[in-house]
Amino acid sequence: MIDPQVVEVQSQEEIDEMMVDKSSMDMVLVPCALVILLGYHLLLLYRVRRRPHTTVIGYENHSKLAWVHRMARTAALALGVITDGVSASTTLASLCIALPSLIAVSGDTNQAAPATATTAKHASLLACFLAAFTCFVQSAGCYVHASFLVSALGSDDAPASDLRRDVLRGGGFWSAGLRALYVATALLAWVVFGPAAMLACSVLTVAVLHLLDSNSTPLHRHQFTP
Repeated sequence: MIDPQVVEVQSQEEIDEMMVDKSSMDMVLVPCALVILLGYHLLLLYRVRRRPHTTVIGYENHSKLAWVHRMARTAALALGVITDGVSASTTLASLCIALPSLIAVSGDTNQAAPATATTAKHASLLACFLAAFTCFVQSAGCYVHASFLVSALGSDDAPASDLRRDVLRGGGFWSAGLRALYVATALLAWVVFGPAAMLACSVLTVAVLHLLDSNSTPLHRHQFTP
C-alpha cells in the first residue's frame, strides 16, 4: 500500500522542480528579450542621429521642418493640425493609465507563480505604461506650447525656430511613448504566457519595427527647408 504522505512529498518536490525550471527560464529568456528590444532601439537612435534619411523618423522630421515654414503663412490651418496632435497624445495618455488598472484587476493568470515573480512582472509592466504616459503628456505639452507660438509667428517675439523645436520635440516624445507601449506589449506576453512568449513577441516586434522604421524614399528638397 502506497503511503499518502510519500505521494504528497513527491508531488511537492515535482512542483518545486517545475517552479525552479520556470524561474531559470525567466532569468535567461527575459533578459534576452529585453536586450533585443533595447539593442534595436539603440541602433535606431544611432541611425536617426547619424543617418536620418534612412529612417522614417528622420524623413518625417524633414517634412515637419518644411511644414513649419509653410504654416508661417497659414496659421489657422496650423492650429488645426497641432490640435489633432494634442488630441492623439491625450487619448493615448489616458489609455496608458486605464490599461494598468484593468491588468491589475484581472490579476495574474498563473496563480502558482511566486509572489516575488508576480510583483516583478506587474512592476515592470506598470513602469512601461507610466513611461509611455509621461512621454504622451510631454508630447501634448509641446504641441500646446506650439499652438501659442503659431499665433505669434512672424514677430520677433516668436521666431519660427521656436515652433520648429516644439513640433520636433512633440513628435519625439510621441515616438518614445509608442516605443514604451511596444515594450509593454512584450512584457504583457511575459505576464500572461511566460518568458518564451515574451522572447517570441520581442523578436516579432523588432522584425516588424525594422520594416516600419526603414526609409528608402530620398529626402525631398522642399522649398522652405534650408
